[in-house]
Order: sequence, then C-alpha cells, then structure tokens
Amino acid sequence: MEEYIDLEAASQSALHEMARVRAALDKIADKWTILILTVICSKPSRFNEIKRRLDGITHKALADALKRLERNGLVTRTVLPTQPVGVEYAITPLGHSLREPFEALCSWAAVNGDKIEAAALRYDNKGNGR
Repeated sequence: MEEYIDLEAASQSALHEMARVRAALDKIADKWTILILTVICSKPSRFNEIKRRLDGITHKALADALKRLERNGLVTRTVLPTQPVGVEYAITPLGHSLREPFEALCSWAAVNGDKIEAAALRYDNKGNGR
C-alpha cells in the first residue's frame, strides 16, 4: 500500500511541475519569441534593426512581442538620448540562459524543416488532411 502512495505522490508532483512548465513555455514558445531573442542575444538592437532581421514580422507583432518579453524579464528596453529618441532592446541574463536551447532548436529546424514539410505532404496526399 505504501508503494502505491509513493507512486501517487510522484504522479501528483509531476502534474504540479507540468503546470509550471506549461506556464513558462506559454511565455516563450510562440511564433516570434525564439527568433527575437536569437536576434538580440548577440548584441542590443533597435526596433527597426530587429524588424529588418526578422523578415515578415509586422510592426504590431514585434511591438507586442517585445513588450511581453520585457514584462517576463527576458528583455530590457532602454530609451537612448538621441534625436529623435531611440529605443534599444537587450537580452537579460534570464533571456540569455535560453540562448543555447534556442540556437539548438533553430539548428534542428534548419536541418529538419524539409523532412517535416515532406511528411506533411505525404500525410495530406493520403487523404488524411480532410
């Protein structure tokens, strides 16, 4: 009976951790966050520089993402004393701790993107994509 209780406790602990994991992943696993952090990881960048490097992102999507990243402690926003006033975004130590896993994920995507696309086409051609 005690072994069952230990398994139940372990199961509950895992479920508790999963909620924390999901909450953290919800903050970083969206369409642009990984790419934004990858761009500013090497050096602080201004808004338009980030936008240029992320081909396809809209002004609103980038602004919203940067605000969210700042709120979550992954990015800092510094107003520069220039004319006109400029803003520079830099990665925080917390954000920097994501560099290695994000770079690995980007490398994996570059290597395997074609395989994923081919699998999706095979699936769709079988009539599974109803």
